Amino acid sequence: MYRGRLWSMRQYAGFGTAEESNERFKYLLSQGQTGLSVAFDLPTQLGYDSDDPMALGEVGQVGVAIDSLRDMETLFDGIPLDKVSTSMTINAPAAVLVAMYQAVGEQQGVDPTELMGTAQNDVLKEYVARGTYIFPPRPSLRLAADLINHCSKNLPKFNSISISGYHIRDAGSTAVQEIAFTFVNACAYLDAAISGGSTIDEVGQRISWIFNTHNNFFEEIAKYRATAPHVGSHYS
Repeated sequence: MYRGRLWSMRQYAGFGTAEESNERFKYLLSQGQTGLSVAFDLPTQLGYDSDDPMALGEVGQVGVAIDSLRDMETLFDGIPLDKVSTSMTINAPAAVLVAMYQAVGEQQGVDPTELMGTAQNDVLKEYVARGTYIFPPRPSLRLAADLINHCSKNLPKFNSISISGYHIRDAGSTAVQEIAFTFVNACAYLDAAISGGSTIDEVGQRISWIFNTHNNFFEEIAKYRATAPHVGSHYS
């Protein structure tokens, strides 16, 4: 109905080494993509270095391997972070990866207030649906809230969390359950962030959402019509 600008167009991408993914990112941007969506490999998602025995056979397989700040520098080499919005599908170690991203921006001379993008940072749905968690739920929730609070104060254009119903639906929920569980998780994150010293006005504007769209046409329309007044414009 109301269109102030076109949405960001980004393909979920990332594989192998930081060098290979950097080459892919530059190609996608040259073809008209307006943002980046970074896929990290499973060892990175679980906090393992690529040379850890637990990472054997998984390094670079379903995303890019990031083990250090140097890898992150290589991943975004030649990509101006004040011009490109970057979505990062990372949860349990999200605080570490966002810190690396902020550091790369600062090395490029980009003020943190100008960094744009999203970190998924939704660790609660990992216990429900995906399994890429590192710590128990309570300390994981605190880390997620710490990142939300950090971004609200230092990265005002960055969405510090993308609360995900998508994976809950993939794990077998109904459309109603997808929205219900996602909203309950959102309440938990907001409560934790407010307990950490932020206000709802500070953190509420930079929440992103991701939902799953199935083929039951009218049910999905009803779902999104019911959901939209509560989630604002940052959902996909």
